[in-house]
Amino acid sequence: MNDTPIPIPFVSEVLPQNAAALERELVWIATLIDASIRLHLGQECVVQDVGELAPPALDADGGAYARAVLAHPLNFEERAILALALVPHLRPHLLDPFLALNPNIERGFTEFGGVLASGHGGFWPTVETASFILAGEDLERRFGVQALLDPDAVLRAGRLLQLDDTLPAQGIFSTPLALGKEYLARFTTGDRLKPAFSSVFPARRLTTRLEWADLVLPAATLDEVEEIRAWIDHEHTLMHDWGLGRRIKPGFRSLFYGPPGTGKTLTASLLGKATGMDVYRVDLSLVVSKWVGETEKNLANVFDQADAGGWILFFDEADALFGKRTQTSNSSDRNGNQEVSYLLQRIEDCPGVVILASNLKGNMDDAFARRFQSMIYFPMPGPQERLRLWRDAFSDRSRLDPSIDLARLAEQYEVTGGAIINVLRYSALMAVRRSASVIQLTDVTEGIRREFRKEGKVV
Repeated sequence: MNDTPIPIPFVSEVLPQNAAALERELVWIATLIDASIRLHLGQECVVQDVGELAPPALDADGGAYARAVLAHPLNFEERAILALALVPHLRPHLLDPFLALNPNIERGFTEFGGVLASGHGGFWPTVETASFILAGEDLERRFGVQALLDPDAVLRAGRLLQLDDTLPAQGIFSTPLALGKEYLARFTTGDRLKPAFSSVFPARRLTTRLEWADLVLPAATLDEVEEIRAWIDHEHTLMHDWGLGRRIKPGFRSLFYGPPGTGKTLTASLLGKATGMDVYRVDLSLVVSKWVGETEKNLANVFDQADAGGWILFFDEADALFGKRTQTSNSSDRNGNQEVSYLLQRIEDCPGVVILASNLKGNMDDAFARRFQSMIYFPMPGPQERLRLWRDAFSDRSRLDPSIDLARLAEQYEVTGGAIINVLRYSALMAVRRSASVIQLTDVTEGIRREFRKEGKVV
């Protein structure tokens, strides 16, 4: 089965509609819980099998939950498991019947499964709980429930559920049911998940106030960037309507390379803004861990959430981690090469957009070249691009001394857009310190000298 998550288009939610759909779903799962316990204990029940309790109807206008169920789509058992995973977050008391004591042994019913989660006062359902509700003591049906939670089955491949496969060897049935973080956010708040930067999530969300029209690049470079935008806009048509999904892997991988300050980060930010996708820049200094296996674990967390959320991943200064692999001479070299190999595979398998940025193309491992759909060079801006950058930087509110000739500055000084912004910051600050309202030429030229000194150059 294809393990590529099905993209669920994000739509600003009408929360009452989503809440109404979830309310009906919770009533249904509560009915399943009650019936499963009654049937197990031999009590009076309105049905002979929980499969007789049909789930409520859903339509695409019913909010994020309804769209997710319909888009995958989920069968009876899969939908029951998903609803059960929602209960601790929305109506935890619906699980209280599972806390009943077995009078024969004066302890809880083992067959109910469940755990007492840290920070959660009630019953947290496990795979065992789902198996009890849907299969009871029927072994064949239990095995069927287990199959529904395989990594390549829809609930996990679609990132609707996340199960911890690193737990001890008690088996999958003891694993707590956990909703995918992206879907939990959509189902409850109607908003995208925007995780905060931390040691366990070493990525920051990139945003910009600029627009696509503000992007200043040579025509050839901009044309290649537009290819990425076109892929994002038309991927679904190509992969599904044209049937290319049988021939090519999903996603798009690109290398941005060129001197610092030439617009690589801004371009990634604007690609996200123009296409409605969140962009996350991965902090490689936190990703790389001295502990064996931690690098893979940290990156897996980022990639998994990116796959579920439909993000653009941006690896800045990527040659620090994605550089040429070394000859294996010690355990440190072997671990480093294993990390590179892992990254190669995750990037190749990522169904989304991954952008790597490097100052020097030659620093990159040759094996990466085969995995890129594009390799885009961001050159130093020419005189025409520099003039536009100078004019865009010094807005109408900036009062320039008449002696400042932006066209001459653009022709005379070979600087990047990033350097021009630094010059703007410095010269405006100097004017404010003088309590002046006009930026002087001496401020601008001194700002340029400072930028050249950073690179070891002399004006």
